[in-house]
Amino acid sequence: MNQPPVLLTMGDACGIGPEIVAKAFVQDGGTDLCVVGDAELMQRELGASMPVARLASPMDLAPPHCLPVWQPVDLPKGLLELPRGLIDARAGLAAARCVSAAVRAIQQGEGRAMVTAPIHKEALHAAGIAHPGHTEMLQELAAQGSGVLRPVRMMLANEELRVVLVTIHCSLRQAVEQVSFESVLQTIRIADAALRRFGLVRPRIAVSGLNPHAGEGGLFGSEEIDHIEPAIKAARGDGVDARGPFAPDTVFMRARKGEFDAVIAMTHDQGLIPVKYLGVENGVNVTLGLPFVRTSPDHGTAFDIAGKGRADANSMLAAIRMARRLAQAQ
Repeated sequence: MNQPPVLLTMGDACGIGPEIVAKAFVQDGGTDLCVVGDAELMQRELGASMPVARLASPMDLAPPHCLPVWQPVDLPKGLLELPRGLIDARAGLAAARCVSAAVRAIQQGEGRAMVTAPIHKEALHAAGIAHPGHTEMLQELAAQGSGVLRPVRMMLANEELRVVLVTIHCSLRQAVEQVSFESVLQTIRIADAALRRFGLVRPRIAVSGLNPHAGEGGLFGSEEIDHIEPAIKAARGDGVDARGPFAPDTVFMRARKGEFDAVIAMTHDQGLIPVKYLGVENGVNVTLGLPFVRTSPDHGTAFDIAGKGRADANSMLAAIRMARRLAQAQ
């Protein structure tokens, strides 16, 4: 292999992660991919269509027309027997260990980017994993390698829209409390730096308000006046082309029409609803602020269709392609 592979973590063994990883590999056909997961489980997903090649290292070459799988040594046993579509602590533990192994491999130069299949937050919790999702887990794993806990943000993107979130996995009440001058300014800076690395010379960043009509001059809330407007002003003082705050119910339309390169959204659902409405099958989640590239599909474990062969791999394919582009641009 001329360069380190893009690592695909299999996700929750009880969900559609292994299925979409297998389907995406077959459809993509790239020789620069390596699955981090359980070899027997991945063979079940492939059936007789393709054999699995179990690798001793992500950098090893697999024979032609085989799915390369690097299986971490500490995966729980018996994943193949787990009932699909149900929460299981062993699946949560396996998913977390695949992510940890992939990060270590990248830190050791054995991977150039990672694409993570969906995990289930309740399964993580059942396994004793304290993190509420991939973003927070990756932030801590990156810190173990560098000693620095980097601020990170979630960006959801498709061909029409890029959205970066100020707050992510917490209650709406907590999210409102977390919208501060510091959190908004940090998000704008992270988004601007990432977009520049991805090739935009001077990104045009729209900042959404928190309240209806962006607070209507304080009539519907003071967060825009107290926190968001000062953060935008400070970012502009740093040379960032940040504008707003704009009414949340129209700013995403304006960005989709090409007025802005990205939108800063204050809360998880405020930002994800417009992206997912445009098509979950085309959306990609990108973690900004990490020292390596990480993308993922813009959907969850889909327990309701797990094991039925009906999962759509298009978002996984989009995540793989974006990981390649971003790794090249780094």
